[in-house]
Amino acid sequence: MRIKALIAYDGSRFEGFQSQKHTANTIMGHLERSLKNLGISSRIVGSGRTDRGVHATAQVIHFDLPSFWDLQRFANYFQKSLDPFIKVRGLSLAPPRFHARFDAKSRAYRYILSPTPPTPFEAAYLCYEPHLNKELIAQALKLFEGKHDFAHFMKTGSDTKTSVRTIFRTATYEHNGRFVLYIEGDAFLRAQIRMMVDFLLKIARGELTIHQLQEQLAKKNRYSTTLAPPGGLYLCRVVYSTKAALI
Repeated sequence: MRIKALIAYDGSRFEGFQSQKHTANTIMGHLERSLKNLGISSRIVGSGRTDRGVHATAQVIHFDLPSFWDLQRFANYFQKSLDPFIKVRGLSLAPPRFHARFDAKSRAYRYILSPTPPTPFEAAYLCYEPHLNKELIAQALKLFEGKHDFAHFMKTGSDTKTSVRTIFRTATYEHNGRFVLYIEGDAFLRAQIRMMVDFLLKIARGELTIHQLQEQLAKKNRYSTTLAPPGGLYLCRVVYSTKAALI
């Protein structure tokens, strides 16, 4: 049985989503070990990779489950082995050829900014930024919308055939005293969103300008390649053309 699962996780507890040779402490590693402990050897496939320290409230994965398993019974065992930093929000049967990554039509992220210093318990889950020129950030963020070659907004060493991506929608809003950036696109390059957010924050501080952002986006010049902290970033939505009911 092909299983589609919706999961959330605290990225500060792991070395990223993707399995790595130098560490076993990855989201994928924990998920696959949990399956193995239940006698299941399936590989985990995610809708996308999140870096070390980046969180997810709605990551989608798929894997294959032997047909003799009752789905609700499996869900209970699976969750117990993942507590407390990975939460299975739902499981459903999917078509045999469903692919969590290649079938995704869009992915959305939120980046959470705080104008006040975080407590020790909040520091891994937001980005402290006292220079929040909200109107300027919102204006600059809109420039990313549309189809662009983001070659100057990706981390070096990225394994990709093309750096062209489409940003469908951006938005900003306030929630519980935090300033939130919302970015939805067809796909994202390695560290792309963190590099975009870092550029926006430099504009808000007066270190860079909107004109310089336009030049870097057009690949005419490169003014900044540093990254915003990972803790403020959350994978929050993955959209598919067909939706399976979640239990």
